[in-house]
Amino acid sequence: MSVEANKELVRSFFETIEQENYEALKDFCHKDYVFYPQIDAPYSGVQGLIESEKKNFDAFPGFKMPIVEMVAEGDLVAAYFIFEGRHTGIPFAGIPATGKKAKFSLMILLRISERKIIEQRSFVDVHDIIRQIKA
Repeated sequence: MSVEANKELVRSFFETIEQENYEALKDFCHKDYVFYPQIDAPYSGVQGLIESEKKNFDAFPGFKMPIVEMVAEGDLVAAYFIFEGRHTGIPFAGIPATGKKAKFSLMILLRISERKIIEQRSFVDVHDIIRQIKA
């Protein structure tokens, strides 16, 4: 795939996540998909991604995650996001809903193979989120 096609795949992937269309995420992910929300704790398969995203949306219902910047080279796409949401749902990191607003940045690096996302690595400062919802 071209670099532009890879970027479009990633853009559509995150739009699908923001719409909470979990069933459709399977169409974007390679059969060997691996999600690394942390370096040493990967989730194999799309179900791990769905469970992770569902927890975020259940903690911050309706949160927005616009892509601010996207860079691609070869089979890699990097996306930078600014998330905004209010903690009114389930506990986040063990903290019951506070009703507080959180705004935080996130970097994600994705690898594309056979027109699908095969690897996703996320980099987020969870302590910044906790600081905001506990403030």
